[in-house]
Amino acid sequence: MNHDHGMGGMAPATQSTNGTAGMHHHGMMMMMHMTFFWGKNAEILFPGWPGSSAWMYGLALILIFVLAFLVEWLSHSNHLIKRGSSNVSAGLLQTFLHAIRVALAYLVMLAVMSFNVGVFLMAVAGHTLGFLLFGSRMFKKNTEVLSYEKTSDLPPMSC
Repeated sequence: MNHDHGMGGMAPATQSTNGTAGMHHHGMMMMMHMTFFWGKNAEILFPGWPGSSAWMYGLALILIFVLAFLVEWLSHSNHLIKRGSSNVSAGLLQTFLHAIRVALAYLVMLAVMSFNVGVFLMAVAGHTLGFLLFGSRMFKKNTEVLSYEKTSDLPPMSC
């Protein structure tokens, strides 16, 4: 007789006093943080990753930074689609780039949902540096954007 009640064999989460929630999954107790915490023992994006290794945690933080940076680069790039491209090829490339940008943004969001402060800070830092380099006026040749100039190959992300 099946008693999983549509939850794929997992029991409902129980909240503890230390800000973690536990779930039983196939006889194992899994702990999830429900509040921000600082520490290298986190689970980010995949079960068991990065584990308890400080090197793997550092690699995970670098990966989150790079993902957030790439989201900003894609959001503000205006040289990926060549002038004179047909509407069909330009539209297909724009759609592909949009899908990549959305996928990367969702990966960053899911990583931040680990509630690890280091991951949060690296995501913000990646977005910030990416915007500074690609979206701000700091490194633009002209401070005035002409009305006919294209500022990005992709439309802005909206919430």
